Amino acid sequence: MSRIGKAPVDLPKGVEVQLANSEISVKGPLGTLKRALSAHVTVQKVENELRIAPVGDSHAADAMSGTTRALLANMVQGVTKGYEKKLLLVGVGYRAQAAGDKLNLTLGFSHPVVHQMPAGIKVETPTQTEIVIKGIDKQVVGQIAAEVRAYRSPEPYKGKGVRYSDETVVLKETKKK
Repeated sequence: MSRIGKAPVDLPKGVEVQLANSEISVKGPLGTLKRALSAHVTVQKVENELRIAPVGDSHAADAMSGTTRALLANMVQGVTKGYEKKLLLVGVGYRAQAAGDKLNLTLGFSHPVVHQMPAGIKVETPTQTEIVIKGIDKQVVGQIAAEVRAYRSPEPYKGKGVRYSDETVVLKETKKK
């Protein structure tokens, strides 16, 4: 059995869990998240924790127990604290501006880039070269950050582009004559 799958998920105060047939719903102060459960695992609520157990003795059941435990822990953290990703714009004239549920980017193209944010995702721009993406679903926050970064990913010679705040770009040496 997965070592991660053996560990229970602690439920802090203010978090409610609803277990339906093959769906789990986690409700907290920041919102509600729902996820379908695999047939390879069972989830039980015991006092203030969730326990995940594999169904059967197959390799798939062992793998899904650890995966399900990690997903449930991420859901609990999302509805209590939330997730955020920070992006930095590096380059002359590169700017970002948040306007409601849209992110306006100037990235050196002949046209501005407008990225529409999905429901439940908030975007902020503390400065013109910083972007903060916030939400309760870890997967969606990471996906939106990856989509924004993909508009102009960091190039290897000058490092210009959109990068994560903790990302280090290894610069190549230029061609010598």
